Amino acid sequence: MAPQSLAGRRVLVSAGPTREALDPVRYLTNRSSGKMGYALAAEAAARGATVTLVSGPTALTTPLGVQRLDVTSAAELAQAVLELAPQQDAVVMTAAVADFRPVNVATHKLGKEQLGEQPTLTLTRTVDVLAALGAARGAGRSLPQPLLIGFAAETGIDEARVLGKLAAKQCDLLVVNDVSRTDAGFDADDNRVVIYDAAGARQALPLLPKREVAGRVLERLVELLAARCSAVPADG
Repeated sequence: MAPQSLAGRRVLVSAGPTREALDPVRYLTNRSSGKMGYALAAEAAARGATVTLVSGPTALTTPLGVQRLDVTSAAELAQAVLELAPQQDAVVMTAAVADFRPVNVATHKLGKEQLGEQPTLTLTRTVDVLAALGAARGAGRSLPQPLLIGFAAETGIDEARVLGKLAAKQCDLLVVNDVSRTDAGFDADDNRVVIYDAAGARQALPLLPKREVAGRVLERLVELLAARCSAVPADG
């Protein structure tokens, strides 16, 4: 039985891909299976947390004891997470949220004759949810803000890029995995990650089942929550 180290805590986990519609039958998406996020949700619930899972489209079964909210697009995921975040002790953003969406979405299927031989697709940026959460906390709104754990899928780990992302997102932990590897990451049951804290210190984990990776990440979360509590002065 897992230690009840998150009993009484509220944890929001985002998982899976988003789908950005082109027309009623086509969309842009990515290879995320949702397995890492679902493993985190399951492990957090097993450790006693009240868990809300905001999930993009996946074929995975909702973990036992987890409340699941299904979304499709980046905009829907952003709305759900930003609305729920102030009530949480921690937000864990594992979802592979699309960075871009089509500017124009057709209301009918676009035929080949309409698209032509070399169709052009115009894209616009979506909301960066993790950055929005970090910015809100930095501005001191809706205190106390949840602790933020971000996940970053990279093709090769460039430490300068990772540290820049860590600072820009203002998260407490950034978990980075190299999705160019064939033995870990997207679709796989295992993962090999490097965990960076807010100061840039790194902890590299070996190849582990995603549920074990989830446990290691949540152990770091428990430490951060304990540090936050010890930093709060007693009344009187």
